[in-house]
Amino acid sequence: MDIYSSDTKESGIDMKYRMYIDEVGNSDLGSSNNPLHRFLSLTGVIIDLDYVKSVVHPQMEDLKSRYFDSHPDDPFIFHRKKLVNAKYPFHALRDPNIYAKFDEELLNLLRDWRYYVVSVCLDKKTHKDTYRVWRYDSYHYCLALLLERFTFFLEQCNAVGDVMAEARGGKEDIRLKKSFAQLVKDGTEYIEPIRFQAVLTSGQLKVKPKTNNISGLQLADMIAHPSRNEILCDNNMLEGAIAPFARKIIEILQDKYYKRGEKIYGKKFI
Repeated sequence: MDIYSSDTKESGIDMKYRMYIDEVGNSDLGSSNNPLHRFLSLTGVIIDLDYVKSVVHPQMEDLKSRYFDSHPDDPFIFHRKKLVNAKYPFHALRDPNIYAKFDEELLNLLRDWRYYVVSVCLDKKTHKDTYRVWRYDSYHYCLALLLERFTFFLEQCNAVGDVMAEARGGKEDIRLKKSFAQLVKDGTEYIEPIRFQAVLTSGQLKVKPKTNNISGLQLADMIAHPSRNEILCDNNMLEGAIAPFARKIIEILQDKYYKRGEKIYGKKFI
């Protein structure tokens, strides 16, 4: 029998969430001695799917259409680096007045939207130096922590959900899918597989390119880098200063990180 085939309505569960994952850095341990590639972080943004459809997506598309003339047949895709650097198709932001107005509106949306954030940052160099033999690759460790916290959240809300990550292409996508399937099948040190299987509606990771205009992936992309830098700053591992706009996003994230009681479960440094 398929463990994911039960109808959530019949089980008394009406809400379905999705965790959208974005990556900063890479999982290659061979590059861990390079300061630019020392850290891998995964950020998961948890949102009610009905809320994505009714609020987040239309408001995000409205913002694009008003500032960048984005058309439904050829939508612009929000990408943090292009926005920050005012690269095409966001060259309108080279006008300081437009830039200021857009930033204000975007920050208001990031503040007002209802979502929860879980970010995990791994120091690959320290782990490589400490553990000579690794059972899994670095991506697997970060994904395990995200999935554990997503499970805690779903259990807390009496809800179900699934997980979607941005496509990286080829071997990277295959490796991530295998890692996800193994976690759901075998569980972790803290979560037995039956708990994963009780709240996840699919044992398969959804992998989609951001070019599909998926609002949740675009939202994750915009907050993943600031969140990663906050975690590094908290642990005195960040070289350089945090940019002013990123600081504003970090301030907003303090109310978005997933909490259980007074304890923050939405930030983890490994």
